[in-house]
Amino acid sequence: MPESYVPKEAIGHGDGGSAALAIGEAESLERRPGAAPPGAGPPGAPVGKPRSLWSDAWHDLYRNPVFVLSALVIVFLVVIAIWPQLIATGNPYRADLAKAQQGSQPGHPFGFDTQGRDVYTRVVYGARASITVGVCATTGAALLGSLLGGLAGFFGGWGDTLLSRLADIFFGIPVILGGLVFLSMVTSTTVWPVVGFIVLLGWPQISRIARGSVVTAKQNDYVQAARALGAGSRRLLLRHIAPNAVAPVIVVATIALGTFIALEATLSYLGAGLKPPTVSWGIDISTASPYIRSAPHMLLWPAGALSITVLAFILLGDAVRDALDPKLR
Repeated sequence: MPESYVPKEAIGHGDGGSAALAIGEAESLERRPGAAPPGAGPPGAPVGKPRSLWSDAWHDLYRNPVFVLSALVIVFLVVIAIWPQLIATGNPYRADLAKAQQGSQPGHPFGFDTQGRDVYTRVVYGARASITVGVCATTGAALLGSLLGGLAGFFGGWGDTLLSRLADIFFGIPVILGGLVFLSMVTSTTVWPVVGFIVLLGWPQISRIARGSVVTAKQNDYVQAARALGAGSRRLLLRHIAPNAVAPVIVVATIALGTFIALEATLSYLGAGLKPPTVSWGIDISTASPYIRSAPHMLLWPAGALSITVLAFILLGDAVRDALDPKLR
């Protein structure tokens, strides 16, 4: 081997800076104009720009068939809750006693209930009450729990202790028994008493999640650095802590939404939730339960709609949890 020959690898790792620079320039000249350097990835891809937690989570979510399917079901339910006339042209209150408890007929695929009302129309219109209660109760519980839990976790002290003991008191109240006692005194036929009761008993769980997330987030280095640079409590909480502590709250709230819908149906079934003339799946299930043997269609259709709705929200929450929790990757 000639003495003047020096391996390229040796030059690249040795002290010969001028030789390594010359080889680098030669490789640059050999590349076609506009070609990406080695290791730069496919053309058009951002170089050296890391994805955020939310963009990374969305990248995982839209590739998850469980998320896509549950999201499509939820979008469909929300649409028919807002505009039930799109797929149901009948009147959910119109009764024809001559058709009471009859099965499926042309134009009435789900049959009729005990008063001769179209079960299909009532199932479609019943989505409005259930979705309204679930969304409003989840939003209220999430906002109240996040606010109280976030402030308690950030400032600590006696406020944190007081909130923890108050949450323990609410955790000790049986949900069904509390609903029967509280809602039995309400005569309103709207959804708001049920929403208020669910918010009242639903915020402690979310407040504990929010408190734990804030306590963990405020110990991170970037928060300590911002505090050392003179950032105030408001800026620390809103700009640095809240965006990084909200993910667990979103996951819990998404799963709780399905639970709250099931709770509303349970209370309505027991006669303490929504009351007639409100159209609700729980009310129709309660009305149809004595006739399960003679007219099972009256019970199966609203119960099936309720089960699909609750399952869709729970699966959506599980998919969001898997995408937002780095430990599950």
